[in-house]
Amino acid sequence: MTVKLGVIADDFTGATDIAGFMVQNGWKVVQLLHEPNENTPIPHDVDAIVVSLKSRSCPVDEAVSSSLNACRWLKESAQCQQIFFKYCSTFDSTEKGNIGPVTDALMKQLGTDLSLVCPALPVNGRTVVHGHLFVNGQLLNESGMQHHPVTPMTDANLLRVMEKQSTGKAGLINLATVQKGSLAVAEQLAQLRQQGVSYAVVDSFTMDDLLPIAQASQSLPLLTGGSGLGAALANIDSQVAWGQSESRGIKPAGKDRKTVILSGSCSQMTNKQVQNYQRVAPSKALDVGECINNPDYANALAAWVQAQQTTGLAPLLYATQPPELLKQTQEKYGAASSSTAVENVFGQLVTLLEDQGFNTFIIAGGETSGKVVQSLGTEQLSIGSPIAPGVPWVQDLTSGNWLALKSGNFGQENFFQLAQEMFNE
Repeated sequence: MTVKLGVIADDFTGATDIAGFMVQNGWKVVQLLHEPNENTPIPHDVDAIVVSLKSRSCPVDEAVSSSLNACRWLKESAQCQQIFFKYCSTFDSTEKGNIGPVTDALMKQLGTDLSLVCPALPVNGRTVVHGHLFVNGQLLNESGMQHHPVTPMTDANLLRVMEKQSTGKAGLINLATVQKGSLAVAEQLAQLRQQGVSYAVVDSFTMDDLLPIAQASQSLPLLTGGSGLGAALANIDSQVAWGQSESRGIKPAGKDRKTVILSGSCSQMTNKQVQNYQRVAPSKALDVGECINNPDYANALAAWVQAQQTTGLAPLLYATQPPELLKQTQEKYGAASSSTAVENVFGQLVTLLEDQGFNTFIIAGGETSGKVVQSLGTEQLSIGSPIAPGVPWVQDLTSGNWLALKSGNFGQENFFQLAQEMFNE
């Protein structure tokens, strides 16, 4: 089977996000949990390969290097027909990058002068209108994303954001054009190319809008965007019913399940999810000072988790904070220092818990998810049944561990409880 799409995802939750949507729309997908090299086995009998990088918030040169290496492997070793650079549907980046510089580098490597920019995921409230990104009807910079601890988004205009962090010119394919169909989108793409535009930002207000965009962009060497476009690409190829797909994929068995929830995201939705779960299950907030200064802190947290195993629902450990407390923490300890220390403690913790028999990890936040899967030594994941749009259950093909890797703003308020209710008895 020819591999139709090679996906380079800039974080781990984003990788499972697009992999899950493509599976639900009829494709066979394998997700790799490391930057591939000459020793990486090439998956066969799949429609898409998703490479999970941790390149969203690292230095620009590191993000570019790892993305180019992944692209080279996907094209030359795996023979993927098309490359997709996957980033968050909230366009998480800064004025320095990393979305723009990575896109520029991939375009140069693939020998193309035009790429699509399509982060929209309307099923999760991410829409693009007049080139502006909205989250649940609010402009991106008024949605809570302006308080993101690593990639605060202070401008909703994707054309401006893209041009500030890249070398080329951005142009718009507006909603009226999209809703005329794939031929109109293709014509507009050709016009933008003639005008010297490098990045075609595409409006999308409903999931249906993504289908003509996917149809019109099948010949482009490079696509960039969110998981909605990935779902549309799979759908037009497999011809399953759009928006009515079955819940494909397996889910964890309930027997002999030892589960823990770790939340590092400080998004608005994750704050609501933590507050919701605190009312029904044991929870404990991480002390950032202890994360920084106490080398035995992970052992103390593991002991606390073990002591909570008689309550029925999994215990929750969280570094999630509302914006005002997050600001105080960052002022006291430094944004980078506090974030790194929390991630390191989570990484130490999961290895301790795995040694103690824990086999199910529900994780909130892209950076936290990346640290967890790296610490567990996970290399390849099979994609299971969706818990919420963009958040499937996934299973480590070597250890058998199950994971739910949730992007910060994804999922319902009762997500942590809902995930556990899915266990097969």
